[in-house]
Amino acid sequence: MTYQETVLWMFEQLPMYQQQGAIAYKADLSNIEKLAAHLNHPEKEIKTLHIAGTNGKGSTSSMLASVLQEAGYKVGLYTSPHLKDFRERIKINGEEITEAFVVDFIATNKSFFEKESLSFFEMTVGMAFQYFKEEQVDIAVIEVGMGGRLDATNIITPLVSVITNIGKDHVAFLGDTLEAIAGEKAGIIKEGVPVVVGEYTAETKPVFIAKAKEMHSPLYFASETYEANTWTSDLKGIYQQKNIRSVRQVIELLRKDWKISEDDERNGLLHVVAHTKLQGRWQVLQEKPKVIADTAHNEHGISIVMEQLKGEKYNQLYVVFGVVNDKDLSGVLPFLPKEAKYFFAKPNIFRGLDANILAEKAREFGLIGDVCNSIPEAYEKAREEAKAEDLIYIGGSTFVVAEIL
Repeated sequence: MTYQETVLWMFEQLPMYQQQGAIAYKADLSNIEKLAAHLNHPEKEIKTLHIAGTNGKGSTSSMLASVLQEAGYKVGLYTSPHLKDFRERIKINGEEITEAFVVDFIATNKSFFEKESLSFFEMTVGMAFQYFKEEQVDIAVIEVGMGGRLDATNIITPLVSVITNIGKDHVAFLGDTLEAIAGEKAGIIKEGVPVVVGEYTAETKPVFIAKAKEMHSPLYFASETYEANTWTSDLKGIYQQKNIRSVRQVIELLRKDWKISEDDERNGLLHVVAHTKLQGRWQVLQEKPKVIADTAHNEHGISIVMEQLKGEKYNQLYVVFGVVNDKDLSGVLPFLPKEAKYFFAKPNIFRGLDANILAEKAREFGLIGDVCNSIPEAYEKAREEAKAEDLIYIGGSTFVVAEIL
């Protein structure tokens, strides 16, 4: 198969949570453990960092990779989901995995995937571990897909575990309380491995303390060690300050065995996009009118991004907005500004929520706008109406941002 045929097979033949939702969710690690054994355990031959959390996983992972690259190391980076091309998920020093490796990996292991009914995510995780092993990376930064305890990435024993924050998302799988969700995220804490927590609440802090004690793992609360707004990054958005504190704590722990100067750390934070090609985090697509795209998609993330939006200057705000059909709209919509003009559309995936349903629900919260046939059409209508001094915000889902990029 060609690369495009291979990726199409991966998307169409095997369950993938981002496309299909609950039916792609596996309630244990048996499949990924079988795959790891089939591949002769490549995950045991690479040094790793493991990043979990409700929001900020991708930014924190990319910041860490950038700092380590700045220090001269060969760094693997595994993140999800991708925005435009599957290969964005697996990178080494910012360079995407080759099409040839993707094709060969699937062709070599296709019969095993089919026999064991592996999910899209499981075989992608296996692919990342195999690629990083064969390319002999110095270290790999591994982002959790969802949750932590039962995530396919959770077969690694990292140098440091990171939990960025806890918010309500994927409640059907992770629980509907902050304590329950924190328990699932804390499932990445390994025996004796240091764990860094970026943010905590009164509900989640005891969960982290108890799990770290059980696992004899040194526990660090980055927000208690590092002040906000002292270091900066090229990743814009006020929320990145919290991620920076987590990154600084991890780097400080790594310095016991890894050569990373303060200049490496500062410069790595300032060149995340150049080093890792990360997109979709408070990304300014153009000026006059200013267009900002952000992948925040749950209550915790949207609330933070909307606070940042209040700091922007504009005459009129236009919002291109779409969500997936399992989104808790009653948790997200109250944070959206009522004075904006909305363009509602369905993301072009199986799980996209019908734009008419979204618009009807939005009206209950005083959010008024047009229903459009597609995300690109919604964006085009916003651009037609917006004047130079106006602002267009694009968000609600990773898939909305992906269609615009």
